[in-house]
Amino acid sequence: MTEIVTSTKPADMLALDSVRPLIDTFQRRITYLRLSVTDRCDLRCTYCMPEQMKFLPRREVLSLEELHNLARGFIDRGITKLRITGGEPLVRRDIVDLFTALGKQLGNGLDELTLTTNATQLSSHADGLAQAGVQRVNISLDTLDRARFAELTRRDALPQVLEGIAAAKEAGLRVKLNAVALKGINEGELPDLIAWAHGQGHDVTLIEVMPLGEVEEDRIDHYLPLTDVRSALERNWTLTDVDATTGGPARYVDVAQTGGRLGFITPLTNNFCAGCNRLRVTATGQLFPCLGGGERVDLRAALRSDDPAANLQAALDEAMAIKPEKHDFSIDARGAEPALARHMSMTGG
Repeated sequence: MTEIVTSTKPADMLALDSVRPLIDTFQRRITYLRLSVTDRCDLRCTYCMPEQMKFLPRREVLSLEELHNLARGFIDRGITKLRITGGEPLVRRDIVDLFTALGKQLGNGLDELTLTTNATQLSSHADGLAQAGVQRVNISLDTLDRARFAELTRRDALPQVLEGIAAAKEAGLRVKLNAVALKGINEGELPDLIAWAHGQGHDVTLIEVMPLGEVEEDRIDHYLPLTDVRSALERNWTLTDVDATTGGPARYVDVAQTGGRLGFITPLTNNFCAGCNRLRVTATGQLFPCLGGGERVDLRAALRSDDPAANLQAALDEAMAIKPEKHDFSIDARGAEPALARHMSMTGG
């Protein structure tokens, strides 16, 4: 067990000016933080990372107490939604202790505490997460075919994932499934995946593959525009646009035939940056104002400085000054370099 300070009052070391919200130069108010707790993952999804992925030395990763203090600093500046990400966050030792500590901020500046997971470890953590105050989880699942899952992730772990999804539902957690749409791989299975999820009471969001980090295949071979996917779905289903949001970039429709909700995240075919309210912080404390940009601010240095309160506040102000208007993703040529060298698992999903 890890001892983490859990006072509901701002820690003196990191007390920030709560009356000054995070607003970037485009007048977007930032209220959503995606905080990575590890770059490590127990899967090796082919579109995300190479088989022989080199992970960070553990000494470079923030401690659970540092992650807690950092999150508290963001909450003091107006972050109301906090998503814990990775890598795979549930491979981090004592991770539920961090959720328990952060859960004490719910109703004290924080409105929602969630996580993104591949669910391989979820069956043993679902109850603890629910008790900590988590009400909703995002689960990455690209296929229900066991052989295809093993090929995509390089691990035969679909039974554990399905067990984790069932455990989350049993614990009272709302589940949203995230599926990356991949041409020639899971393209033909997407309607069945959506129908299955809706039959289980789960929403689904489809995502276009993102050109982040070197992998062992050419992403253009499997890039599937979601405009094409929607057109294909509408040949058999009635999709009705709805004005709904979970705080992220997805645009949602209701599916009449399944009775469920379907989201589309389209970083390539329909840039969604105009309303961006998000920041990402890596497990080493590097703040990236934009998933698709190279701009960054070192929060770990601020945390470990002689005056962490002042230096953290200055670092957050710097992040607002350098947050770009939008990303510039594209997958339009064979053999093209990725938009950024860093992998998604490094930045945090």
